[in-house]
Amino acid sequence: MAKEKTENWIGIEEIAEHLGVKPRTIRDWIKNGKGIPAYKIGRFWKFNQNEVDEWVRSGGAANDNE
Repeated sequence: MAKEKTENWIGIEEIAEHLGVKPRTIRDWIKNGKGIPAYKIGRFWKFNQNEVDEWVRSGGAANDNE
């Protein structure tokens, strides 16, 4: 039987801790269109940790075009 790949969906506080930034920074990245892969579910922002890790590896977190 094949092992199913589970996705790790987490909130703003958890992704901020994972990336070593403040939750306010995550909210600013969302608001300012920095490209962080985020999904609004109801009134909450959720993040697939694997997608965010790939975004960081591709240089997304380093792009500061302001």
